[in-house]
Amino acid sequence: MYRVDVITLFPQIFDGYLSQSLLAKAIANGLVELCVHNLRDWSVDLKHHKIDDRPYGGGPGMLICVEPVIRCVEAVQAMGSIPGQVILLTPQGEQLRQQRVENLAQSNRLILLCGRYEGFDQRVTDILQPLELSIGDYVLNGGEVAAMVLVDATVRMIPGVLGDEQSSWDDSFSRGNRLLEFPQYTRPPEFRGYTVPDVLLSGNHQEIAKWRQQQSLAKTELRRNDLFDKNIGFPTKE
Repeated sequence: MYRVDVITLFPQIFDGYLSQSLLAKAIANGLVELCVHNLRDWSVDLKHHKIDDRPYGGGPGMLICVEPVIRCVEAVQAMGSIPGQVILLTPQGEQLRQQRVENLAQSNRLILLCGRYEGFDQRVTDILQPLELSIGDYVLNGGEVAAMVLVDATVRMIPGVLGDEQSSWDDSFSRGNRLLEFPQYTRPPEFRGYTVPDVLLSGNHQEIAKWRQQQSLAKTELRRNDLFDKNIGFPTKE
């Protein structure tokens, strides 16, 4: 079973997320286990469950203290039968890409640290040596949304989660694919003057495959020119 532990100051954020769509089905079918842990439960402040403090040297905002985080991660690690890959969601991290998603999907367990305020005491990173990941060059109020993105991306790679395993293979960026996905259509064949391309109705699978490849190349060059190698007409490789 694929297990994900999420450490957060706001566990209620995940209530709706865990009860919907493919993730809920994957959990119900025993393919995925997702556990949410409240970092405040490991606070050294037993009265107020405070986990943050002002940064040394001054500056705006508050930092999440090192001690509760380390205590929490060590306790969560002990809850599973195998150690988990600790991941810190931070705008300073490596930008998340599909290849990384596929690698993480091969792991049996992830432990996701969701930051808040001005982030974590540096010693959290020094001690835990987590994999630091960012979902983009922008700043969120906290790491919870980023954690959901990572969970969504990895869980759909787990065998049995999608109804058709081919779906994940055809996705943009999947399995080393550097092409954007081709256009797709379903019924009706005509709507307000917009029609389905004839080739898709032809039944000629060889021509359909050729058309889809051409469409993917054209879309990639138009929308993600940074991925496209004009010298050979195919996407570049990282």
